[in-house]
Amino acid sequence: MNNYYFLLFFVATLNINGQIANCDDANSYLVNAYSHVKDAYDSNNISHLKYYANRSLEAFKLSKKTLKDCGCETALNLTNKSIDLLAKVEGAETFEDGRFFVKRARDTSKESVIEIDKCSYSNNSNVVETESFNTNENTELSDLQDEQLKLKLQQEALKIKENQIKQKLEQQEEKALMLKKEALILSYKMAITENIRTYNDALKICDCKHDILKEVDSSINISKKSIKAIKSYYINKLKTQASNYLSQLNLCEK
Repeated sequence: MNNYYFLLFFVATLNINGQIANCDDANSYLVNAYSHVKDAYDSNNISHLKYYANRSLEAFKLSKKTLKDCGCETALNLTNKSIDLLAKVEGAETFEDGRFFVKRARDTSKESVIEIDKCSYSNNSNVVETESFNTNENTELSDLQDEQLKLKLQQEALKIKENQIKQKLEQQEEKALMLKKEALILSYKMAITENIRTYNDALKICDCKHDILKEVDSSINISKKSIKAIKSYYINKLKTQASNYLSQLNLCEK
């Protein structure tokens, strides 16, 4: 008979210890979920709000099995309510709409943490009541995870900023190059125009029959070429004009 009672006591002890362990696991999940939903509420843009809300949602989902085994029915009901609210955040089109669901989920998740603490205390009289719904260990772990996430987000933001600056520099450099090309092309065109005028005046003074030298417009978009190619193009045009002028002068001597 004594062995029978000892066996019952042993089984009961195992069950209590199992419940305590499950409640501790559930407590950890709920604390993480509560921490993330607070970060979602404190976010200043819809992207971060949805990110933290999703992390909170995943933590709540992980807590459900341990909550069932823990036997904390109230905390489980509050968790289901938080899950329903957070599931609506992803589909929110505006920051205000998403924050509305996050605020309600934050309140219910806070209540769930309080309830799981009550269950943990009732299952183990040696559980130490904490000031902020959680043990220091869980709080420190959550803080470290949050710091790690914040650093990651900061790095991503810096990378985006770096790419934006790089793009602006490239645009400015491209604009500066285009202005340089336009100035160079204008200088060559002015030189060509002046040469044609001078050549024609000289041929007129010679009083010989000659064809009027004219500038032939080209359909080539020379501004798309490199600086070196632009110089080469106009130098060849200047040479051609000079050659035509000399040919006209030679005809005058005959």
